[in-house]
Amino acid sequence: MADDDLSKLKIDKSQPAFRKARGRKKTIYIAAGISVLIIIILVATGVFSPAVKVDAASVVQVYPSQSFTLLNASGYVVPQRKAAVASKVTGRLVELFVEEGSRIKNGQIVARLENDDLTASLRQAEANLKVSSSSVDQAKAELNDAKVNYEREKRLLAKEFTTKASHDVAEARYKKALAGLAGAEASVRASQAAARGARVSLDYTYIRAPFDAVVLTKSADVGDIVTPIGAATNAKASVVTIADMSSLQVEADVAESNIGKLKVGQPCQIQLDAIADTRFDGTIHMIVPTADRTKATVMVKVKFNNLDSRVLPEMSAKVAFLSREVKENEKKPRTAVNRNAIVEHSGKKYVFLIRQGRTVLAPVTTGTDLGDMVELTGGGASGDKVVLNPPKRLSGGARVRINEQ
Repeated sequence: MADDDLSKLKIDKSQPAFRKARGRKKTIYIAAGISVLIIIILVATGVFSPAVKVDAASVVQVYPSQSFTLLNASGYVVPQRKAAVASKVTGRLVELFVEEGSRIKNGQIVARLENDDLTASLRQAEANLKVSSSSVDQAKAELNDAKVNYEREKRLLAKEFTTKASHDVAEARYKKALAGLAGAEASVRASQAAARGARVSLDYTYIRAPFDAVVLTKSADVGDIVTPIGAATNAKASVVTIADMSSLQVEADVAESNIGKLKVGQPCQIQLDAIADTRFDGTIHMIVPTADRTKATVMVKVKFNNLDSRVLPEMSAKVAFLSREVKENEKKPRTAVNRNAIVEHSGKKYVFLIRQGRTVLAPVTTGTDLGDMVELTGGGASGDKVVLNPPKRLSGGARVRINEQ
């Protein structure tokens, strides 16, 4: 009996409860091992180390002219030749031949006002001119007959073959014919003047371009009343606004204190916000001889050396006033970075790129100095963030936090 009781006290390892307990213990060991491994990896990668505060700069595209720029100013593209084209007479607009962006030539008809009455007046004046011309022909014929008769009477009177009374009648008729011709010719001149006046009045209803230009805005449309005064609420004072695109210049405001650095003919570079990837060569055309007392600035007009069709009026512009002309090899932008971002180690140059909050030590090669910047001929791309003035103990893979400016 005692042996049977002792056999009952043995652990049966084949029972399910024992196997389950052993499995749980093994799982705990594995989880603990994985946790320790993760902690070791995180410590090794510096997750638990504090982030280093650093200043950052960007790799940018720099134009070489920035290294010899005297000063910068902002302004707008303004046409120096611009006009609001209107009519000399009041009338209803019946035809409009242009729209915004249309290119027009000097003298080209832009629009036409209602002109049936003036057309009729011109036709009447031309008819009166024909009548007057016919009267001249009639007066000439009468004068010729009177002259022949008068000359004959003079010869007959000299031979006493006619009477003095008959001679006097022929003379009077001749003088009357002379006066009649003069009157007819005067009538022709009056008719010609009336026809010219009617023609001018009719021409006023055709609105023409005063010079070669591009239509900027359209102020009136077919059916509108156009008047040179524009006092009525529904009347338009102008039909279109045009500008000579060959006269485009940049008008920039320069501080009074800097105006002494500039002179007419000085080279410039113009950058337009709308065409940011291109810099245009320019020259100072004029320094306006008056100051704006409210802004303490002087207007400087800069002309384009070569106009581009993409340049439009009222575009915002930035002007760099240069100390010398830009050379041909200095017209293209170069990739550059602040020289304080470059570190040297073992005779090689590096920058610390900032990628997802960590540093990446990247080798670079440098070229020309561009003021505070230095050209990167290898390594680094425009837009990259780099550490500025990196601490000596900074290494690749370190966690960093950018200081807020």
